[in-house]
Amino acid sequence: MNGSERNARTVLYAVGFVLMAAAGFTLAVSARGFLASTRLLWLSAGMSVAAIIAALTSILWGGRSRPGP
Repeated sequence: MNGSERNARTVLYAVGFVLMAAAGFTLAVSARGFLASTRLLWLSAGMSVAAIIAALTSILWGGRSRPGP
């Protein structure tokens, strides 16, 4: 795996982490408003799914290692 692939995987994992943190923040804001609107709940759920997809992609991308000399 070359350096650019490693960097791309790290960026994807970081994006997943930021999305999960934002989803938690959105859920907290929604709960603070006593769940008056489901729009924030759906936004939180969508960001959670996007975070999971980004994290899984970063893990599975280039998962097969090449045998070295």
